[in-house]
Amino acid sequence: MDSPFLYNKYVTGQRFIGRKEDCTILGNLLSQSENVVIWEPYGTGKKSIVHQVLTKMRVSGMRFTTGDITALDIRHSEVFIKRLGAAVIRLAASTPDEYAAVVAKYLAGTHFVFDREAFSSSDTILSTNWDLDRDDFKAVLRLPYSIAADRREKMFMIVDEFQNLDLAEDGEDLFKLMEGAIDEARLAGNKFFSYIFLGSQYNAMQDIFVKRHFFYRRVERLKLSKVDERAIVEHIIKGFLASGKVVDRDLVSGACRLFRCNLFYINHFTSICDSLSKGYIMEPVLLEALETIISIHRGRFIATMNDLTTFQVSLLKAIIDGYTKFSTAEVIRKYSLNSSANVRRLKDALMKKEILTFVGDDEKPLIFDPLFEYWLRNTYFKRN
Repeated sequence: MDSPFLYNKYVTGQRFIGRKEDCTILGNLLSQSENVVIWEPYGTGKKSIVHQVLTKMRVSGMRFTTGDITALDIRHSEVFIKRLGAAVIRLAASTPDEYAAVVAKYLAGTHFVFDREAFSSSDTILSTNWDLDRDDFKAVLRLPYSIAADRREKMFMIVDEFQNLDLAEDGEDLFKLMEGAIDEARLAGNKFFSYIFLGSQYNAMQDIFVKRHFFYRRVERLKLSKVDERAIVEHIIKGFLASGKVVDRDLVSGACRLFRCNLFYINHFTSICDSLSKGYIMEPVLLEALETIISIHRGRFIATMNDLTTFQVSLLKAIIDGYTKFSTAEVIRKYSLNSSANVRRLKDALMKKEILTFVGDDEKPLIFDPLFEYWLRNTYFKRN
């Protein structure tokens, strides 16, 4: 029987909980052919809400096609351009002859070709007959707009882990070319194609879209709201009841608070509880499940800490101890942080490592990973 607690893939339908207002906003934006960007820490449900909304749009009768690519392994813009072009072509064609026809029609005069031998041996749709240049990049970035307009059908392209494009040596140039393609389509009145950019590296995405103002007024940011704790509790209780098990509501609420309503961790945790129990689920089962999920991630947590300098570890310790102002003489002395200038460098370093961010006007520190924070507090920094 399928588990009600899925954590290894995005969820839609009955397994999707909360965020009704977010779904409405996203649906409206996509219906109006707006480009959308969502950046939130890992495990918060970015892909789930996108696919939930797309599913509802399709059920409502809207016709569209959707592509999905990742920039997770991108270190060169050329790789992304080829990946994007191939994904777009697959949305419009399905046979070698059709692929060849699309390339000949829309990419004529570029260094892209459809090589049947390369397709047969490695499923490669876009091959090259020379080094790619700026015009080749522009041609591929225009490709989805041209195909969608000719088909008179909406097309969406999901680009996951978008922030990794910035790791390419010419990442900024790629962003500018993408901006140019968006502007061209708007001027032409082309409203058939939209991007959905997703990013799990919060600070990196903030740097691209807020600090450096790339895609300014070209994309709309959807900031995900926190899933209501009561909705999560009901989801868990119903999930256990479906398999003939009962759990105390207060225990479930405590788990939600520990994981800060992070849906990945909650579903993973409850899935472990489900596998460990029969009948009534008692507190010892939840504690064992917590130890299990920590053991699964312990290696990653240790590697994270081993990658930090002594000063960075000291600043994390100050955060765990509840301090929010780190440049005071007391905190600098207590945690051997050297100086206020060094504190600024440490904060920047921890943000670049995507361990934490600072929120609000008072710049309160927030550690992204709730389980990592729990491990720091109760294991790494635990007092003897």
